[in-house]
Amino acid sequence: MKRKIIQVNDLMQKNYCYELTEPIGKNFDPDFRPNLTPKQILKLGAFGGVYMRDCINEFPKNWFTKAKFQKVNSNKQDPKLNYFKVKASQSLSIWQKKGWIYKYDPRGWFQWYCRYYFGRRCPDDERQIKRWRAMSRHIYQIKYNCRPDDLACRPVQRQALLHWAYDSRKI
Repeated sequence: MKRKIIQVNDLMQKNYCYELTEPIGKNFDPDFRPNLTPKQILKLGAFGGVYMRDCINEFPKNWFTKAKFQKVNSNKQDPKLNYFKVKASQSLSIWQKKGWIYKYDPRGWFQWYCRYYFGRRCPDDERQIKRWRAMSRHIYQIKYNCRPDDLACRPVQRQALLHWAYDSRKI
């Protein structure tokens, strides 16, 4: 694979560069097997439609063609744009206080995942994959508490799982 440098200039990062060292969607860590791609997550509806709207130039344009986004001039989440029609995310300030933000991915896990899927590998990969694996506890809670195919059961947990690339529609 020919290596490529990506330069980022968006609302949260200026002149940040990273290298793509893997083919898009390939060569993942063996402990990291997400069910959904970034494109699928955005198309299904996540983060109330306000997350990463200004990152379109960083990633393949087709990731965003059917993304469910809030109007450009609105920074307020609209849960109706989420697949399960509920709010299931905490604010960026809470993520920052808890130390969940890696300095090169100021938007958090999903930004890290988009870049990982795109082909970047970085020192934060191991930590983020551990965080992703920890979300599986919600799968077990849904399986224990919900009838199979009852998508109305535990919609906040299901939406949160969708944010973390788990297809909670198939639990």
